[in-house]
Amino acid sequence: MAYTTIDDPSAYFQTALWSGDDATTQNITNDGNSDLQPDWVWVKCRNTAGNGFDHTVWDTTRGVDNNVNKSLSPSQSDSEGLGDNVTTTAQLGGVSAMLSDGFTVREGSVDNDARYVNENSRTYVAWQWKANGGTTSSDSNGGITSTVQASTTAGFSITKFDSTSASGQATVGHGLGAIPHVIIMKDLAQTYGWDVHHIKAGSSDADGRLVLNTNDAWNNASNVQAFGVAGSTSSGIAPTSTTFSFNQGFYGSSGDAKIIYCFTPIQGYSKFGSYLGNGNADGAFIYLGFKPAFVIIKSSTKASQDWHMFTGKIATGTNSNPLTDVVDANQNIAERGTFTTDFLSNGFKIRHVSGGTGTSGETYLYMAFAESPFVSSEGVPTTAR
Repeated sequence: MAYTTIDDPSAYFQTALWSGDDATTQNITNDGNSDLQPDWVWVKCRNTAGNGFDHTVWDTTRGVDNNVNKSLSPSQSDSEGLGDNVTTTAQLGGVSAMLSDGFTVREGSVDNDARYVNENSRTYVAWQWKANGGTTSSDSNGGITSTVQASTTAGFSITKFDSTSASGQATVGHGLGAIPHVIIMKDLAQTYGWDVHHIKAGSSDADGRLVLNTNDAWNNASNVQAFGVAGSTSSGIAPTSTTFSFNQGFYGSSGDAKIIYCFTPIQGYSKFGSYLGNGNADGAFIYLGFKPAFVIIKSSTKASQDWHMFTGKIATGTNSNPLTDVVDANQNIAERGTFTTDFLSNGFKIRHVSGGTGTSGETYLYMAFAESPFVSSEGVPTTAR
């Protein structure tokens, strides 16, 4: 078996950087080895904080539109298309088209709204994933029929469905063909938070969750039965290669539409795991089997710790270690340089002694996506940084 099936990760994941120019629209073009027409785009302003500068995401399952904005904000609990100082979705700026190698951003019409993406003097970053080119199919594997587009090659799927009851455990098909290690779910109609399942949170925390738009630790209280966890002996139904479960009574109202982003690891391209902090500048080394392009880290055991997002492309210098600049998925604050981390040819190493990445004895969960595999499908090692 080949070490990896993805020699060029840029065919499935890329990061884009741009500066706003106040134009009505601006086309953002990727610069990876492969062209990438994204199916999920996640945008953050890097140099400005406050209303108008939250994280925002768009996807091709819900669709993008030049007239009606379908953005969602991972740093807020807003329903689809709404945000600070916004009364109609037509007022919002956002991603208005997916291109063959990038996407188009369109300015909004409201000052300080929650979706600015092209303001003059602002700098931006976008992370992009490819699923199935916007082509969806019906999935009836679960008790609720879902609309799915999936890339089994890249281990990523987008699932949309309508809940059928105000209570009870439900199963939904995800299309991955493998057990999802990360599940991110948002109710589109309600101001509910972003529930996150991570397989490395531990079976003892069955049915618990993290919340993407907060800095809370993992919560497995009896009234927070969001997901079934693999290995669970509770009433939750463990995710399988075809379905995952969630508690309808906890999450949303009957008939509400929900969007789900699911990931399963692909050797040499993506990995989802955990590590222990050691409180030392010579911190934990996390072996990935690839040089990372993008890593998200979140403490599962320590309260009041943000979701830290590290991107090699916005490191001081050009892809140089150590990386210090992060944005926080649950905050509308600007990029900050407080968490020292090295991106290496086969993983990443923590250099921060405390807080959100390195406190001694604390458990940290991560999501990582590759810039290049450590060993190609031909058995050729990549060049170390």
